[in-house]
Amino acid sequence: MKIKAKGVTNQTTIQNLITYAIVILFWVFIQIWSMAGQMTSLLNGLLVPICTYVILAVSLNLTVGILGELSLGHAGFMCVGAFSGAFFTKAMASVIPSVGLRFAIALLVGAAVAALFGFLIGIPVLRLKGDYLAIVTLAFGEIIKNLINVLYVGKDSRGLHLSIKDVASLNLEPEGEVIIKGAQGITGTPKASTFTVGILLVLLALFIILNLVNSRTGRAIMAIRDNRIAAESVGINITKYKLLAFTISASIAGVAGVLYSHNLSSLAATPKNFGYNMSIMILVFVVLGGIGNIRGSIIAAVILTALPELLRSLNNYRMLIYAIVLIVMMLFNSAPKAIAMRERLMERIKGGKGKGAA
Repeated sequence: MKIKAKGVTNQTTIQNLITYAIVILFWVFIQIWSMAGQMTSLLNGLLVPICTYVILAVSLNLTVGILGELSLGHAGFMCVGAFSGAFFTKAMASVIPSVGLRFAIALLVGAAVAALFGFLIGIPVLRLKGDYLAIVTLAFGEIIKNLINVLYVGKDSRGLHLSIKDVASLNLEPEGEVIIKGAQGITGTPKASTFTVGILLVLLALFIILNLVNSRTGRAIMAIRDNRIAAESVGINITKYKLLAFTISASIAGVAGVLYSHNLSSLAATPKNFGYNMSIMILVFVVLGGIGNIRGSIIAAVILTALPELLRSLNNYRMLIYAIVLIVMMLFNSAPKAIAMRERLMERIKGGKGKGAA
């Protein structure tokens, strides 16, 4: 039994290393492509968003795939992280001159604020199941977006001033600064996000989630997913582990939000950026990559983010091709015949390796 357990552990470690290697090789490929002068401005502009969506997909897979709960409020946690991180960077400009240091602290701030929201919302929400949980989390995302759109925050020598009416009601001193301007959001955020930083954050998110999944805590979370009653009967604290997974997922989404906000000169809580369509798009990455498959989420997020832009030259057909790719990926991941074909292919590959070793 110990030998078998050790073999499983080694196999898991190898699979995790392959996942890290895929991300690193992607970074190396982009660097080589860029140095060769083949990188267009369009593709260059997609690099940070790709990293953002990969982090979001991986973090949502923790809730949907590992915990087994359907959440549609991920854009809300991303929004909370984006605005709290951008607010910190803007508000602390006079105190911390270094943009890099402010950005690093902003990542921690965004993660902490999103984790707090995830914890507070998770306490009542995780008592629900299935469609009810999805609807409530979707409503949370919309509430957050609309609250930020009516929020005005300014800063002067007397401290911070808040209002939900207009800029004039802040009663700022003449030298005061308005940081959040309602529907206009936050402007003038330094562009501190880079592709390299994005890759490092992807690796960090993977490290946290993969280690969590393969730990005792992760096994408890998956036990709850597989059979809640059986898990509770052996003494697993259902509320504790569900809340832990939901909070970590929200926190990582907050980090993605900070990365996203520092790639834009102007940040606004628009339906395009943080609406329910964003939450559904992240869920599409998870479903097409395979629910519970972390590596699949990464690949799906990269392909589906880059594909519409790569097909922009085929303006009349690009959305048709995009839809066909979605259907093919869904069939490949979910159709019983496709799954059986993949399993036979893997057996042949393993059999070939075994013969080579002999």
